[in-house]
Amino acid sequence: MALFGRKNKKEGNAPCCCGGNFNAESMAQAEQAKTEGADIKILGSGCAKCNQLEAAVKAALEQLNMDASIDHITDFTQIAAYGVMTTPALVVDGKVVSYGKVLKVGEVIKILEKARG
Repeated sequence: MALFGRKNKKEGNAPCCCGGNFNAESMAQAEQAKTEGADIKILGSGCAKCNQLEAAVKAALEQLNMDASIDHITDFTQIAAYGVMTTPALVVDGKVVSYGKVLKVGEVIKILEKARG
């Protein structure tokens, strides 16, 4: 019996509550994606706060005259691979440097200067 449109465990492999499909294969792909791509990543669903963080990062990069690519990760499997449960989050060179809040441009500048030393 499907309650609220969900299958129970006996009926089959249902996706998780957030709509993702968390299994060993998808988590392995997410781990691999962590090391590929942009130098700076914004983790989040694409909400207003995530977009504000991305705008602050772009402004900070301009002020520092840094050339770095920014990637916005919205896939919850990839976000979970970073161990992030609260978004938006900022990842610099593969390391989570902030999560759960929108940083101001000055805060991003300090983080980038420290990370890139």
